[in-house]
Amino acid sequence: MSDASLVSREALAPPVLELRDLSLSLRGGPLTEDVGFRIAAGEMLGLVGESGCGKSVTALSILGLLPNPPIAVASGQILFEGRDIAALSPQELRHIRGNRIGMVFQEPMTSLNPVFTIGDQIAEPLAIHKGMARKAGLGCAAELLDLVGLPSASRQLSRYPHELSGGQRQRVMIAIALACEPRLLIADEPTTALDVTVQAQILALIDRLRRELGLACLLITHDLGVVAEICARVAVMYAGRIVEQGGVAETLGSPRHRYTRALVDTIPSSNPPGRPLPSIRGQVPAPGLRAEGCAFAERCTAALARCRVERPPLTAEGARAFACWNPAP
Repeated sequence: MSDASLVSREALAPPVLELRDLSLSLRGGPLTEDVGFRIAAGEMLGLVGESGCGKSVTALSILGLLPNPPIAVASGQILFEGRDIAALSPQELRHIRGNRIGMVFQEPMTSLNPVFTIGDQIAEPLAIHKGMARKAGLGCAAELLDLVGLPSASRQLSRYPHELSGGQRQRVMIAIALACEPRLLIADEPTTALDVTVQAQILALIDRLRRELGLACLLITHDLGVVAEICARVAVMYAGRIVEQGGVAETLGSPRHRYTRALVDTIPSSNPPGRPLPSIRGQVPAPGLRAEGCAFAERCTAALARCRVERPPLTAEGARAFACWNPAP
């Protein structure tokens, strides 16, 4: 199926997750602003941008994992299966977290409990959300380890996290996230600190499970190559705002926002052999130091005077949208 047909199909499907103009505040100041995207069942959306752009904060807000205070939902909605998560009570949110929504975090060694076995950690959400007895839970844990491709699954149940490799620990994290058959899987930089071959295996695994189980997936990454390979759509985030989003082929093939263009230009395959890779000068501004106009203006080589004083709105162009006063041709 082509990228265009997949985007068209998903655009018509009811979203499993939809963020509507979500703004988060940090001690009263803006942290993210007017973030919006939607993900349907069986679709994978890539959320990309440099470190500090607000990707992980957005993901944690979906699960209600941000400390409040100092971080709060200032405005907007987080709609999961039609319900606004931001308006749920802590008890209602606990029923969804780890049950209807699963998450794979960046570093499994700090996410797994070092004093409990792998089997007990996979069985725990089954006991909490499904009321499953320990013996039955361990049986399901072995099946889940088979599903995520961990060899000799039944023998792995009694092992501890430190006895596994980084790739094996990440497979365990995926098994925990899938234990209660969620509708939505959030993967936040799931291949951090893994070697290249293991990265490819983990990403292929997530993509296979997305297709086989019909999961809605949010993949947070800074690797545009990964997004181009396994995502149907991409949302580009900069300084707490979505600056461009649309189908992967169109958005990364002919980006309109200057930040997206700059990111694509840093990909080795986008440059002739032997040519030094271009870089993006400067760094992402901290929440309290963002410019009045376009937050990327100070780093942009094509910024206009207007860009520095007036914030561009997100403007639709066909099946995609971008926020730029001087878009790339």
